[in-house]
Formats: sequence, structure tokens, C-alpha cells
Amino acid sequence: MSLMKMAHAVDPRKELMDSIGIIDDIKIYNNWILCAVYKRPEKLASGIYISDTTRKEDDYQGKVGLVLKKGPMAFVDDEKYGFGGQDVEIGDWITFRVSDGWSLNVNGVLCRMLQDINIRMAIPTPDTVF
Repeated sequence: MSLMKMAHAVDPRKELMDSIGIIDDIKIYNNWILCAVYKRPEKLASGIYISDTTRKEDDYQGKVGLVLKKGPMAFVDDEKYGFGGQDVEIGDWITFRVSDGWSLNVNGVLCRMLQDINIRMAIPTPDTVF
């Protein structure tokens, strides 16, 4: 078991999707991707609690997000970038460098806007990296 594996009372993907609500009327342009920032729950799978101050850091330093929407040009090869078939889908967990994203709240949920080239990895669960 990973040291930072968290104890989730609710599936974090479902929790974020439910929290953001319906965003069908939001259009993402060009190669931008909207993702919800993953915030760790209060307890590790081992039963150890983490402080609210530590958890609050996810607002500023969170580097894992859930893909919510993407623009029509995301992961489309052009004269500058070739993606080699790599892509992400709505509902995928991704990692990014915090400074590469534009922080904003959508329907009260902390999100980041990222360009496709700034996504570093797709991961199976949000606890895969810390």
C-alpha cells in the first residue's frame, strides 16, 4: 500500500463530478483543458489523519486533476507539436505542474485550465502521485 493512499468515503471522481454539476453550457476553446483539482480527504488509508492546514495546501499546490472538458484542438497534432496518439478523456486523472495552470472556480469547485502540452501524466487514481 502506498504511504499516501487516502481513505475515501466517496469515490473522488464521482464526488468531483457531482460537485461541479452540469457544465454542458461551458465551451472550452483551442487546446485548453478544464480539470477539477483533487483535494485529499482528511484521513490516510492507514487511519492517520492529516491536518486541515496540510489539506488546504492542495488549493495552491495540488498537482492532480480530473479532466472535465477539453477544447476541440486538444491533443491534435500541428506544425509545432506531435502527440503520438496520446490523449486524455473526460473523467481521466491527470498530473500537471501547478505553475502551468490557470486557477479558477467553476460552480464553486477549484479548477485549473491547462493547455494539452502541460499535462504530464494520466494516472489510474488520484493517490498515485503526491
